[in-house]
Amino acid sequence: MVNQPTTYFEVLKWASSFLEEKNCEKYIAEYLLLEKKEWSKTDLLLHFKQEMPEKERAAYEEDISKIIAHQPVQYLIGSCEFYGRRFKVTEDTLIPRPETEELVDLIIKENRDNPKTVVDIGTGTGAIGLSLKLEVPRWGISCLDISKEALLVAKENANHLEASVDFLESDVLSNWNKDQEIDIIVSNPPYISYNEWEKMDVSVREHEPKLALFAENNGLAIYEKIAKEAKEVLKKEGKIYLEIGYLQGEVVKNIFKEQFPDKHIEVIKDMNQMDRIIKVI
Repeated sequence: MVNQPTTYFEVLKWASSFLEEKNCEKYIAEYLLLEKKEWSKTDLLLHFKQEMPEKERAAYEEDISKIIAHQPVQYLIGSCEFYGRRFKVTEDTLIPRPETEELVDLIIKENRDNPKTVVDIGTGTGAIGLSLKLEVPRWGISCLDISKEALLVAKENANHLEASVDFLESDVLSNWNKDQEIDIIVSNPPYISYNEWEKMDVSVREHEPKLALFAENNGLAIYEKIAKEAKEVLKKEGKIYLEIGYLQGEVVKNIFKEQFPDKHIEVIKDMNQMDRIIKVI
């Protein structure tokens, strides 16, 4: 560790080298500092030669140690960017990923022109549901999650972003009012098989909520539940958009084909040309 008062430049140089030495991404050192200070890169340049206060340096070194121990930097910062907005994250919620922004993009692109009732199943931070509401304010959005703790985080994000949505604690659609039909169901559900535990990145395995990651039946159980329950409440012309694991395209497609034999079901690739979205229309 750094043992004497040093400048922001020297502390950052040490942190970058230390992370690289420990086989961690060295860019995290700068990202962490900028986020904690709420600085731009220009601000950092302006402060490079200034001495970092001892208390601040000690806290920064402690955070670097946690990163070495595989704690995701987003949890240390307490937030992350998604669809151009900042969302609070905690270890009760998954960290929203860039691939999920493509799911939001697709829904908006294909449905923007009409009023919709939209249900976000397994909302977590609220990233999907709140982003949809803020982009298309006339839509009625309900954010559902089985986790009380995740819903508390989502509600905080809704308040901070001034997004007016409804929240419901529910295991998929089990608590949804069956008399209220839905235009669009969207979900980024748990889809990882318990058999894949050992293959997971340590930072994900040890820190992100297992309830939001893993599902029974080789990761397919929640898709089966969504398909079955959606059949009861989805409007005749309603649509379903789901994020999937990159190897799950055909099997998830078949799950929904069984419940919705008259609908068109498509597997869509993400920016990395991996199967990532199932669309049921």
